[in-house]
Amino acid sequence: MQDNRNGMMPFPPPIGNDRVIWELPKCYTPAACVQLKIDWDIQTKAACKDRAVRNQPWDRQKMSKVVVVGDLNVGKTCLINRFCKDVFERDYKATIGVDFEIERFEISGVPFSLQIWDTAGQEKFKCIASAYYRGAQVIITVFDMADIKSLDHTRQWLEEAMSENEPDSCFIFLVGTKSDLLPAEEKQRTERDAVRIATEMHAEFWAVSSKTGENVQGFFFRVAALAFENCILKDMENGVPVGIGLGDSIKSDRANLEETAPQDGKRGCC
Repeated sequence: MQDNRNGMMPFPPPIGNDRVIWELPKCYTPAACVQLKIDWDIQTKAACKDRAVRNQPWDRQKMSKVVVVGDLNVGKTCLINRFCKDVFERDYKATIGVDFEIERFEISGVPFSLQIWDTAGQEKFKCIASAYYRGAQVIITVFDMADIKSLDHTRQWLEEAMSENEPDSCFIFLVGTKSDLLPAEEKQRTERDAVRIATEMHAEFWAVSSKTGENVQGFFFRVAALAFENCILKDMENGVPVGIGLGDSIKSDRANLEETAPQDGKRGCC
């Protein structure tokens, strides 16, 4: 975003055509879906239409915080990189602590962003990563479809993430990665197990492949759309429909990263 020395809010950079959403994206399977409806809420439609008519390019964008959790090596970073950068790297360094990406969308004519937090799966970084679970609107629990044990561990990851948030305050997704590695029959069995656990977690299930890109964009579009609509409806409930594009945006937690990490000469829990 360009610097502006006149005290006015600068124009945001243009949003790519591959980040424009008009229709509510479909779920992966109705068997494990957080919302079965096929269209936007009528209030969302009205609010977006009003925002499009007003066409105020100086509006601050709405933003939702997304936290991605799961075991080491299940493919959290690969999933994020495939969507945000359209790359797949077989060899990568494990995430140290936390990292994040910001992806900008235009949804029904309204600017919206996801702040996607990539947390480390290693035990020694848990106390750092857990500080960044707070304030999440979306929690994505990731498992490796070729490693059934990582699916069993998703319950614990979700419990830890939700311990930092209010009950029923987040959309929950259960995502199986590396779907390209499984034969068709084994994939079907794993998906059945995942759907069962997703139902217990009140989560929406998706199977994706970061290597081939299968379902990755569809998944993140679904996340963005549901978070966007929830953001608008909350504004409506609070009686501030004009807040679309003007409401609170999430302050980056990156500035606090050094404060959370143990300082030299001090012992931390990690």
